[in-house]
Amino acid sequence: MTDDHLLESCDDGVTTITLNRPGRLNAISGDMFERLLVMLERIAADATVGAVILAGAGRAFSAGGDISEMAHRDAAETPQAAVRTLRRRMEIVRLLHAMPQPTLARVQGPAAGAGMCLALACDLRIAGPAASFTTAFAKVGYAGDYGGSYFLPQLVGTAKARELYFTAARVDAAEALRIGLVNRVVEEAQLITATHALAATFASGPRLALAQMKRNLNLAEGNGLPALLDLEAEGQIRCRLTEDHREAARAFIEKRTPVFKGR
Repeated sequence: MTDDHLLESCDDGVTTITLNRPGRLNAISGDMFERLLVMLERIAADATVGAVILAGAGRAFSAGGDISEMAHRDAAETPQAAVRTLRRRMEIVRLLHAMPQPTLARVQGPAAGAGMCLALACDLRIAGPAASFTTAFAKVGYAGDYGGSYFLPQLVGTAKARELYFTAARVDAAEALRIGLVNRVVEEAQLITATHALAATFASGPRLALAQMKRNLNLAEGNGLPALLDLEAEGQIRCRLTEDHREAARAFIEKRTPVFKGR
Protein backbone atom coordinates (compact mmCIF):
# COMPACT_ATOMS: atom_id res chain seq x y z
CA MET A 1 0.00 0.00 0.00
CA THR A 2 1.22 3.51 -0.75
CA ASP A 3 0.86 6.18 1.90
CA ASP A 4 -1.67 8.10 -0.17
CA HIS A 5 -4.28 5.32 -0.10
CA LEU A 6 -5.53 6.86 3.16
CA LEU A 7 -5.60 10.63 3.49
CA GLU A 8 -6.13 12.62 6.70
CA SER A 9 -6.93 16.31 6.98
CA CYS A 10 -8.05 18.52 9.87
CA ASP A 11 -10.04 21.75 9.82
CA ASP A 12 -12.38 23.46 12.32
CA GLY A 13 -11.82 20.63 14.81
CA VAL A 14 -13.01 18.13 12.19
CA THR A 15 -10.77 15.30 10.99
CA THR A 16 -11.58 13.92 7.56
CA ILE A 17 -10.30 10.49 6.57
CA THR A 18 -10.46 9.77 2.87
CA LEU A 19 -10.20 6.33 1.30
CA ASN A 20 -8.09 7.18 -1.73
CA ARG A 21 -8.08 4.47 -4.37
CA PRO A 22 -10.53 6.06 -6.82
CA GLY A 23 -9.36 3.87 -9.70
CA ARG A 24 -10.48 0.82 -7.68
CA LEU A 25 -13.63 2.46 -6.29
CA ASN A 26 -11.75 2.75 -3.00
CA ALA A 27 -11.56 -1.00 -2.47
CA ILE A 28 -9.89 -1.52 0.89
CA SER A 29 -6.77 -3.68 1.07
CA GLY A 30 -5.63 -5.49 4.19
CA ASP A 31 -2.89 -2.91 4.71
CA MET A 32 -5.47 -0.12 4.45
CA PHE A 33 -7.62 -1.78 7.12
CA GLU A 34 -4.58 -2.06 9.38
CA ARG A 35 -3.61 1.55 8.87
CA LEU A 36 -7.18 2.79 9.29
CA LEU A 37 -7.41 0.96 12.62
CA VAL A 38 -4.26 2.65 13.92
CA MET A 39 -5.45 6.01 12.63
CA LEU A 40 -8.84 5.73 14.36
CA GLU A 41 -7.26 4.60 17.64
CA ARG A 42 -5.11 7.74 17.59
CA ILE A 43 -7.96 10.07 16.62
CA ALA A 44 -10.31 8.64 19.25
CA ALA A 45 -7.80 9.64 21.94
CA ASP A 46 -7.14 13.11 20.50
CA ALA A 47 -8.97 15.77 22.52
CA THR A 48 -8.42 18.35 19.76
CA VAL A 49 -10.70 16.40 17.41
CA GLY A 50 -14.38 17.23 17.79
CA ALA A 51 -15.86 15.23 14.91
CA VAL A 52 -14.73 12.74 12.26
CA ILE A 53 -15.77 12.42 8.62
CA LEU A 54 -15.12 9.21 6.69
CA ALA A 55 -15.19 9.72 2.93
CA GLY A 56 -14.10 8.21 -0.36
CA ALA A 57 -12.21 9.81 -3.23
CA GLY A 58 -13.65 10.01 -6.73
CA ARG A 59 -17.06 8.65 -7.64
CA ALA A 60 -17.39 5.97 -4.93
CA PHE A 61 -17.44 5.76 -1.16
CA SER A 62 -15.97 2.24 -1.11
CA ALA A 63 -16.49 -1.00 -3.01
CA GLY A 64 -15.55 -2.85 0.19
CA GLY A 65 -12.75 -5.34 0.64
CA ASP A 66 -10.35 -5.78 -2.26
CA ILE A 67 -11.66 -8.89 -4.06
CA SER A 68 -8.53 -9.18 -6.17
CA GLU A 69 -6.46 -9.39 -2.99
CA MET A 70 -8.87 -11.97 -1.56
CA ALA A 71 -8.30 -14.22 -4.56
CA HIS A 72 -4.57 -14.38 -3.81
CA ARG A 73 -4.52 -14.82 -0.05
CA ASP A 74 -1.81 -16.86 1.60
CA ALA A 75 -3.18 -20.40 1.66
CA ALA A 76 -0.78 -21.22 4.50
CA GLU A 77 -2.66 -19.02 6.97
CA THR A 78 -4.68 -21.14 9.38
CA PRO A 79 -8.39 -20.40 9.86
CA GLN A 80 -7.71 -19.54 13.50
CA ALA A 81 -5.05 -16.99 12.53
CA ALA A 82 -7.34 -15.56 9.86
CA VAL A 83 -10.14 -15.09 12.40
CA ARG A 84 -7.76 -13.27 14.75
CA THR A 85 -6.55 -10.97 11.96
CA LEU A 86 -10.05 -10.15 10.76
CA ARG A 87 -11.41 -9.64 14.26
CA ARG A 88 -8.61 -7.19 15.06
CA ARG A 89 -9.30 -5.21 11.90
CA MET A 90 -13.03 -5.19 12.68
CA GLU A 91 -12.24 -3.01 15.69
CA ILE A 92 -12.47 -0.22 13.09
CA VAL A 93 -16.26 -0.29 13.24
CA ARG A 94 -16.31 -0.51 17.02
CA LEU A 95 -14.17 2.62 17.12
CA LEU A 96 -16.38 4.50 14.66
CA HIS A 97 -19.38 3.48 16.76
CA ALA A 98 -17.91 4.05 20.22
CA MET A 99 -15.27 6.80 19.93
CA PRO A 100 -16.34 9.93 21.83
CA GLN A 101 -16.45 12.12 18.73
CA PRO A 102 -19.50 12.10 16.43
CA THR A 103 -18.65 10.24 13.22
CA LEU A 104 -20.14 11.00 9.82
CA ALA A 105 -19.94 9.04 6.57
CA ARG A 106 -19.96 11.21 3.44
CA VAL A 107 -21.28 8.92 0.74
CA GLN A 108 -21.20 10.32 -2.78
CA GLY A 109 -21.41 7.04 -4.73
CA PRO A 110 -21.45 3.27 -4.26
CA ALA A 111 -20.91 1.79 -0.79
CA ALA A 112 -20.69 -1.99 -0.92
CA GLY A 113 -19.82 -4.85 1.41
CA ALA A 114 -17.37 -3.77 4.09
CA GLY A 115 -17.51 -0.26 2.61
CA MET A 116 -21.21 -0.10 3.38
CA CYS A 117 -20.51 -1.46 6.86
CA LEU A 118 -18.02 1.33 7.58
CA ALA A 119 -20.71 3.85 6.64
CA LEU A 120 -23.28 2.06 8.83
CA ALA A 121 -20.90 2.18 11.81
CA CYS A 122 -20.78 5.98 11.71
CA ASP A 123 -23.25 7.98 13.74
CA LEU A 124 -24.66 9.77 10.68
CA ARG A 125 -24.64 9.16 6.93
CA ILE A 126 -24.87 12.12 4.56
CA ALA A 127 -25.42 10.99 0.97
CA GLY A 128 -25.25 12.53 -2.46
CA PRO A 129 -27.91 11.79 -5.10
CA ALA A 130 -25.60 9.23 -6.76
CA ALA A 131 -25.04 7.28 -3.53
CA SER A 132 -26.01 3.63 -3.44
CA PHE A 133 -25.71 0.83 -0.93
CA THR A 134 -25.44 -2.95 -1.24
CA THR A 135 -24.41 -5.56 1.30
CA ALA A 136 -22.85 -7.46 -1.66
CA PHE A 137 -21.66 -10.37 0.51
CA ALA A 138 -23.96 -12.97 -1.03
CA LYS A 139 -22.49 -12.22 -4.45
CA VAL A 140 -19.05 -13.38 -3.35
CA GLY A 141 -20.08 -16.29 -1.13
CA TYR A 142 -19.59 -14.46 2.13
CA ALA A 143 -21.85 -14.10 5.18
CA GLY A 144 -20.70 -10.59 6.07
CA ASP A 145 -18.33 -8.88 8.47
CA TYR A 146 -17.49 -5.42 9.85
CA GLY A 147 -20.62 -5.19 11.95
CA GLY A 148 -23.20 -4.84 9.19
CA SER A 149 -25.51 -7.45 10.70
CA TYR A 150 -25.48 -5.40 13.92
CA PHE A 151 -25.96 -1.93 12.47
CA LEU A 152 -28.31 -2.54 9.54
CA PRO A 153 -31.26 -4.02 11.50
CA GLN A 154 -31.10 -1.11 13.93
CA LEU A 155 -31.37 1.37 11.06
CA VAL A 156 -33.93 -0.29 8.77
CA GLY A 157 -35.51 -3.06 10.87
CA THR A 158 -34.77 -6.76 10.89
CA ALA A 159 -37.03 -7.75 7.97
CA LYS A 160 -35.54 -5.18 5.59
CA ALA A 161 -32.02 -5.98 6.80
CA ARG A 162 -32.55 -9.66 6.06
CA GLU A 163 -33.84 -8.82 2.59
CA LEU A 164 -30.80 -6.63 1.86
CA TYR A 165 -28.40 -9.31 3.11
CA PHE A 166 -30.04 -12.26 1.35
CA THR A 167 -30.58 -10.51 -2.00
CA ALA A 168 -27.60 -8.10 -2.01
CA ALA A 169 -30.01 -5.66 -3.65
CA ARG A 170 -28.81 -2.17 -4.50
CA VAL A 171 -30.49 0.70 -2.64
CA ASP A 172 -30.27 4.14 -4.24
CA ALA A 173 -30.06 7.43 -2.34
CA ALA A 174 -33.78 8.19 -2.39
CA GLU A 175 -34.70 4.73 -1.12
CA ALA A 176 -31.91 4.86 1.47
CA LEU A 177 -33.41 8.07 2.84
CA ARG A 178 -36.92 6.63 2.83
CA ILE A 179 -35.97 3.52 4.84
CA GLY A 180 -33.72 5.38 7.29
CA LEU A 181 -30.41 4.09 5.97
CA VAL A 182 -29.10 7.66 5.53
CA ASN A 183 -29.88 10.83 7.45
CA ARG A 184 -29.79 13.32 4.60
CA VAL A 185 -29.44 13.45 0.84
CA VAL A 186 -27.61 16.57 -0.35
CA GLU A 187 -27.02 17.79 -3.88
CA GLU A 188 -23.64 16.66 -5.15
CA ALA A 189 -22.24 20.18 -5.46
CA GLN A 190 -23.00 20.80 -1.78
CA LEU A 191 -22.16 17.42 -0.32
CA ILE A 192 -18.63 18.18 0.88
CA THR A 193 -19.45 21.59 2.36
CA ALA A 194 -22.74 20.47 3.91
CA THR A 195 -21.15 17.44 5.60
CA HIS A 196 -18.24 19.48 6.88
CA ALA A 197 -20.56 22.22 8.17
CA LEU A 198 -22.58 19.68 10.14
CA ALA A 199 -19.43 18.08 11.55
CA ALA A 200 -18.05 21.51 12.46
CA THR A 201 -21.26 22.24 14.36
CA PHE A 202 -20.60 19.16 16.48
CA ALA A 203 -16.92 20.06 16.90
CA SER A 204 -17.81 23.54 18.15
CA GLY A 205 -20.58 22.26 20.38
CA PRO A 206 -20.58 20.83 23.92
CA ARG A 207 -18.16 17.99 23.26
CA LEU A 208 -18.44 16.36 26.67
CA ALA A 209 -22.23 16.36 26.45
CA LEU A 210 -22.17 14.95 22.92
CA ALA A 211 -19.78 12.21 24.00
CA GLN A 212 -22.10 11.31 26.88
CA MET A 213 -25.11 11.35 24.54
CA LYS A 214 -23.29 8.90 22.29
CA ARG A 215 -22.48 6.62 25.23
CA ASN A 216 -26.12 6.75 26.37
CA LEU A 217 -27.47 5.91 22.93
CA ASN A 218 -24.98 3.09 22.45
CA LEU A 219 -25.90 1.62 25.83
CA ALA A 220 -29.58 1.83 24.93
CA GLU A 221 -28.89 -0.29 21.83
CA GLY A 222 -27.59 -3.10 23.99
CA ASN A 223 -24.18 -4.62 24.47
CA GLY A 224 -24.20 -7.12 21.64
CA LEU A 225 -21.65 -5.59 19.24
CA PRO A 226 -18.40 -7.21 20.52
CA ALA A 227 -19.99 -10.67 20.57
CA LEU A 228 -21.48 -10.08 17.12
CA LEU A 229 -18.07 -9.04 15.75
CA ASP A 230 -16.58 -12.28 17.10
CA LEU A 231 -19.31 -14.30 15.41
CA GLU A 232 -18.97 -12.41 12.12
CA ALA A 233 -15.21 -12.89 12.04
CA GLU A 234 -15.49 -16.65 12.57
CA GLY A 235 -18.29 -17.02 10.02
CA GLN A 236 -16.51 -14.91 7.43
CA ILE A 237 -13.37 -17.03 7.60
CA ARG A 238 -15.43 -20.22 7.29
CA CYS A 239 -16.99 -18.74 4.14
CA ARG A 240 -13.54 -17.74 2.87
CA LEU A 241 -12.56 -21.41 2.82
CA THR A 242 -15.53 -22.49 0.68
CA GLU A 243 -15.39 -23.38 -2.99
CA ASP A 244 -18.24 -20.93 -3.59
CA HIS A 245 -16.16 -17.99 -2.40
CA ARG A 246 -13.12 -19.03 -4.43
CA GLU A 247 -15.34 -19.32 -7.50
CA ALA A 248 -16.85 -15.87 -6.83
CA ALA A 249 -13.42 -14.28 -6.46
CA ARG A 250 -12.25 -15.85 -9.74
CA ALA A 251 -15.45 -14.77 -11.48
CA PHE A 252 -14.98 -11.21 -10.25
CA ILE A 253 -11.48 -11.04 -11.74
CA GLU A 254 -12.63 -12.73 -14.95
CA LYS A 255 -15.70 -10.43 -15.19
CA ARG A 256 -18.24 -13.24 -15.40
CA THR A 257 -21.17 -14.51 -13.35
CA PRO A 258 -20.10 -16.95 -10.64
CA VAL A 259 -21.52 -20.48 -10.60
CA PHE A 260 -22.23 -21.43 -6.99
CA LYS A 261 -22.34 -25.09 -5.94
CA GLY A 262 -23.18 -24.78 -2.25
CA ARG A 263 -19.84 -26.07 -1.01
